[in-house]
Amino acid sequence: MHIAVAGNIGAGKTTLTNLLAKHYKWEAHFEDVVDNPYLDDFYTQMERWSFNLQIYFLNSRYRQILKIRESGKSVIQDRTIYEDAHIFAPNLHAMGLMTNRDFENYKGLFELMESLVQPPDLLIYLRSSIPNLVSQIHKRGRDYENSISIDYLSRLNERYEAWVNTYEKGKLLIFDVDNLDFVDNPEDLGEVINRIDGEIHGLFE
Repeated sequence: MHIAVAGNIGAGKTTLTNLLAKHYKWEAHFEDVVDNPYLDDFYTQMERWSFNLQIYFLNSRYRQILKIRESGKSVIQDRTIYEDAHIFAPNLHAMGLMTNRDFENYKGLFELMESLVQPPDLLIYLRSSIPNLVSQIHKRGRDYENSISIDYLSRLNERYEAWVNTYEKGKLLIFDVDNLDFVDNPEDLGEVINRIDGEIHGLFE
């Protein structure tokens, strides 16, 4: 079984992925942030490094999906290949931070990869307001994220909502994380788990 957690920067994907992996004994696959050679450069000079960064993420995510399917295990994945292609890359292109040529090249690669992989059995989307995202980003204190603007986060949020509203690749669960504290409130985590249990039960009916 392949579960994926989607959401904007600072929505709590990694935290929830860890909690659910522990609860369900799922294997967790995380976004390659630590070893990513482009992230620092990208946040310093977005226009120069946007294509390189998106290709790196696309390659990394594609390899993850192949491993997940080959393993035969139940896996939970922090962020999906679809978010790169439907949210982050088009946003950079729309902001004038990725050229038409690079964007078309990127889309061609994504479409090829998408034709060769299966979507997750269940997608969990963490919906968050901009103030909550900003608060969480500051709280975790990653240096390279200090330059992220509210405008950038807002544009991403709009694209996330548009994507989720048309998502038909499989089962979808949406959690409003402004009103959930699954770290410090066991009841909130219990509510999340109960809803996931319901969806997982449906997968096996």
